[in-house]
Amino acid sequence: MQIKTMAEYTAEGKSPEVLFWVGCAGSFDDRAKKITRAFCKILDKIGVEFAVLGPEESCTGDPAKRAGNEFVFQMMAMTNIEILNAYEVKKIVTACPHCFNIIKNEYPELGGVYEVVHHTQFLKQLMQEGRLKIEGGKFEGKKITFHDPCYLGRANGEYEAPRNLLQKLDAELVEMKRCKSNGLCCGAGGAQMFKEPEKGKKDINVERTEEALAEKPNIIATGCPFCMTMMTDGVKHVNSDVQVKDIAELIAEAEDL
Repeated sequence: MQIKTMAEYTAEGKSPEVLFWVGCAGSFDDRAKKITRAFCKILDKIGVEFAVLGPEESCTGDPAKRAGNEFVFQMMAMTNIEILNAYEVKKIVTACPHCFNIIKNEYPELGGVYEVVHHTQFLKQLMQEGRLKIEGGKFEGKKITFHDPCYLGRANGEYEAPRNLLQKLDAELVEMKRCKSNGLCCGAGGAQMFKEPEKGKKDINVERTEEALAEKPNIIATGCPFCMTMMTDGVKHVNSDVQVKDIAELIAEAEDL
């Protein structure tokens, strides 16, 4: 599968339908790379013209901002905005809610105004347009519970797109007691991903994983690479064999991609 960069599209005098912002996790974390590949395979199969920035993409600055370093955030953001504006990017899709939230809500005041969608929103849009058809037979008889990423759910009010996609998989969608606007953070948000937890009775990701496992699912679905790491660690901690998968991976699996 050949994925073009924005530079290659520009050299051809063309522009893609959408820019896929891969993000640091999707580029460098071995587990998150599988999400990136699954999403790209789906878009490639149905003929969506998309590009990446490739080596021109750098961190959005979200971890720096959440950790309190506004100066570093603004430097990183301005670099990205200059590149995006030079390519006249209009629409961005990303599989990371942290990238999604910061580019959508905090780049505009620095001059970066784009239509930004989470990958579940984009896949739902493709499904509504009839371009993406999900065959879910492979998951029949299985139970899936969905963990809401904070920056997708509470921060941006998107709860239905992931669930609309999961409902197409013919699995039983079971909700945790704390879900949607009442969901519990996995423990990685606000730059907590990059530090050890403070002392306490129980790590928050273990607490959240136990809530998910209480519903006796076969699969814990998520839509965020940080949540993926925390929930996977939680499953290992309690010695469970329940799988943790991103929604893009589940759709790719359903389509035998």
